[in-house]
Amino acid sequence: MPEVCPDSPDSHHRRARMVSRGLTLLLGCIALLAGTLPAQDAGVTQKSARPIRLVLALVVDQMRPDYLDRFRSEWRGGFAMLLREGIFFRNAEQDHSVTETAPGHATMMTGRSPASVGIVSNDLGVPDLLSPLIGSSATGASPRRFVGTTLFDWMLARDPSMRVLSVSRKDRGAILTIGRAKVPVFWFSRGLFTTSRWYGDTLPTWVTAWNARDAVGHFRGSAWTLERPASSYPEADDRPFELNGSGNLFPHVMPTDWAAAAIEIERQPVMDSLTLDFTLTGVRRLGLGLRDGVDFLSLSLSTTDVVGHRWGPGSREMHDQLLKLDRYLGRFFDSLATIVPPDQMIVTLTADHGITEFPEAGAGGRISLSEQVRALNAYGRAKWRLELGAGSEVGLLFGDIDALTRRGVNTDSLADVLAADIRQVPGVERVLTHRSLAAANANDLVAMRWRRQVPAGFGWFVAAVAKKDYIWNSGKTETSHGTTNPDDVLVPLLFRVPGLAPRRIERMVRTVDLAPTLAALLGIRPTERVEGVPLPELFGRRPTR
Repeated sequence: MPEVCPDSPDSHHRRARMVSRGLTLLLGCIALLAGTLPAQDAGVTQKSARPIRLVLALVVDQMRPDYLDRFRSEWRGGFAMLLREGIFFRNAEQDHSVTETAPGHATMMTGRSPASVGIVSNDLGVPDLLSPLIGSSATGASPRRFVGTTLFDWMLARDPSMRVLSVSRKDRGAILTIGRAKVPVFWFSRGLFTTSRWYGDTLPTWVTAWNARDAVGHFRGSAWTLERPASSYPEADDRPFELNGSGNLFPHVMPTDWAAAAIEIERQPVMDSLTLDFTLTGVRRLGLGLRDGVDFLSLSLSTTDVVGHRWGPGSREMHDQLLKLDRYLGRFFDSLATIVPPDQMIVTLTADHGITEFPEAGAGGRISLSEQVRALNAYGRAKWRLELGAGSEVGLLFGDIDALTRRGVNTDSLADVLAADIRQVPGVERVLTHRSLAAANANDLVAMRWRRQVPAGFGWFVAAVAKKDYIWNSGKTETSHGTTNPDDVLVPLLFRVPGLAPRRIERMVRTVDLAPTLAALLGIRPTERVEGVPLPELFGRRPTR
């Protein structure tokens, strides 16, 4: 099995020819072909234009924007192309409070915040016992909690014949960029790409055939080795806090046992290569980009996230993972160009969240609300004979408030008691309750992020805010994300649009702007109210905010 889709023999020469003749698409003609935007909305003029056939929404899970600058001189593949040809917004935000994978993905193709979409956190995102997986005993998954529409729905409303494919290593990465539609959506589970019974009862033949190649069997016993000589990496390979000092040195060897390798393969760079290869197979078999219309491809790559958790953003492993991903993406774009010419394709790049460095590397620390959760559940049982189902997600303490209210409990007063206790926890900056959040000033950035996080009617008691360099994680083997701090909130946002000159833009934008911007580029409109706005820099205008 190849490491990733192989280069065609003349792929590099073809790319050189494409670059030399330039990108020839007229943005205004996209709008005119769509028939919904006036000609004066055009940002570029060309003598001849070719219609857009494919929109590729690329997500690199846990990709911090500073990575693109830190290693810029080392890019040779996909990142190099995107930075060379794209409009790069260096400061984009996942502008909500629970900076996890599920809420982050839910913002990208909806133009709306997690509170509107109904996705509170990873655990309260796509897990669904009513939608078991096909060929896997892992927890089922679906968009059952998802509310509203996505870019895919807006595109489908204009063109019922459009084709779509969504792929990720993670279920939430594949599901939440599409919404509730029952279309080709696939993710990796226990050594195979699969889907859930929300989407169908059997796997397509092309998925079954790809799985039959046995990627896990091919790579078991292999080793993750450095892309370049060890001397070219400035990062130490022996940071003692990585994985709590166990297994933190190169090379990282895959188990020979198949079941163990099926788990470990998700933690090594080759997983991104396999995801890209599977995606290309799907693009070819489904015929994306080959018809008279615009198709949609959503692709979320997840290895950067697991590498960041296990080894941290300042690790040699992260450096090497990104070098490999750059190479994989370069080959992927070359192969995709043999299917859909680059001047007929829009590509975007963003991330669902960032990552905070290991607290042990600096002056930060780890926070847990497990004691408060246990105490709240014990209170419900002892005082009221209730199972409150209390839990916490990166500072959000929730439970069955309605049950307490029915018993006559003043839950606001209870929340005040909990908040007073949590304020004493080391690493907690502040604590919000329903009353304090309702009274917060609109200029209170953190409070507004919590307003954009929690859906109306969701039963929560308090929302705790972490200090800088602190993480919501009580273990010692990994670092994490999920806070409202910049390292977790900031992500890259990049658009490669044929006909638009590359630029670097420093002003702050938000990931909820991504879908409305793509809609405007395609000449369509959201079918519901959204929070994001089309980014004016892509339409030859000055920003107004």
